[in-house]
Amino acid sequence: MTLRKPYSYGPYNKFNDAEQWTRITEGCPHDCPYCHEPTEIKVFRIPDIVRNDVKIMDMNLLCKKEALEIIRELGSKRVGGKVVYYELICGIDYRFLTQEIADALKQNRFKRIRLAWDYFYKNQRKIKKAIDKLLKAGYKPNDLMVFMICNWRIPYQENLKKLDLCKVWNVKVCDCYFDGQVSPNIIPMFWTSKEIKDFRKKARKHNQLVNFKIDPEV
Repeated sequence: MTLRKPYSYGPYNKFNDAEQWTRITEGCPHDCPYCHEPTEIKVFRIPDIVRNDVKIMDMNLLCKKEALEIIRELGSKRVGGKVVYYELICGIDYRFLTQEIADALKQNRFKRIRLAWDYFYKNQRKIKKAIDKLLKAGYKPNDLMVFMICNWRIPYQENLKKLDLCKVWNVKVCDCYFDGQVSPNIIPMFWTSKEIKDFRKKARKHNQLVNFKIDPEV
């Protein structure tokens, strides 16, 4: 199946009165069939940081050999004499997450950490090791979110098993849909419409329980 358009297409830097969005690197070596990120690795100049809240749009920042240097340089920035907080919009790749990088993310004020669990349930131990590194770095469980690709070749039932483990780990879940589709305009491809709606409902309820420790809808 052909994806509509590539995710990354060069450096990016925009901002409004409150936030800044930037892309500092491009490329990922994995060439996953559900993703159209280029395999060629490119590293761009870090733009001027002009806001205290910055969203990093890089698809796989950690796969670049310069990742640790970039994280530390971003952490050194100040705007108006105040520190800057960063957020990686895409799920980080557990295969490139070392304890040194996990520590650097925390020390340099990267918040709302997203961890990609795109493939199978059998990878659970690798995902748990990545979560343990982030917890050791000082993040709390509800600081973390696991990204899961949905409506793709990973079956609905397998994603339910992954969701059950996230309940045990007490981390939030983000249901990400094949080819970048977003609700309510998700076209059933590998899942049925019923499965898509049910998983979205279950993920939302799970996140409420992680955030509030009770069911706020009861």
